[in-house]
Amino acid sequence: MEAALHQNKTFDTVDYSDQKLSDNEFINCEFINCNFSKSDFSSIDFLDCTFKNCNLSLAVLKNTGLKNINFIGCKLMGLDFSASNSFLFSMNFQDCMLDYSTFIYKKLKKTYFTDCSLKEVDFSNTDLSMAIFKNCDLSNATFVDCILEKTDFRTSRNYAFDPSENKIKRMKVSHTALAGLLQKFDLEIE
Repeated sequence: MEAALHQNKTFDTVDYSDQKLSDNEFINCEFINCNFSKSDFSSIDFLDCTFKNCNLSLAVLKNTGLKNINFIGCKLMGLDFSASNSFLFSMNFQDCMLDYSTFIYKKLKKTYFTDCSLKEVDFSNTDLSMAIFKNCDLSNATFVDCILEKTDFRTSRNYAFDPSENKIKRMKVSHTALAGLLQKFDLEIE
């Protein structure tokens, strides 16, 4: 893709897999059924964009600007969001597969994860205060040195982490998930 500013455009069923898309800026664009697997998004800026039913698995996000982005029904496996630009970093996820991705040191305040698969996602050192995990699978997700204040896990499942290694003030959980938060104590909960 040639370097350019793209505003108010819709990209539908385009295959960008294994391509370098450098020096582009996308403002208020919509991507529908596009394949970005293994694409290189280094130094690209996305602002107020929506991705619907796209595959971005293993895309390179080095210094990528992701500002107010909505991912709906997307496959985002193995993405290193921690390599992206932190300035105005903001996104929401609905019905997405984010397995094996990493958000280390990112600020995800008030982020919505709705009906997502987050298996083995690394949230180490992430600020997830006031984030909402609604009906998500967090099997083997890592939460260490996270800010989880007012984070809502009530409808999600399979999360287990040590509360003493995170800031959890006013975190919301269901009573059925307490076993995963007490795992380190090797208790028999009935």
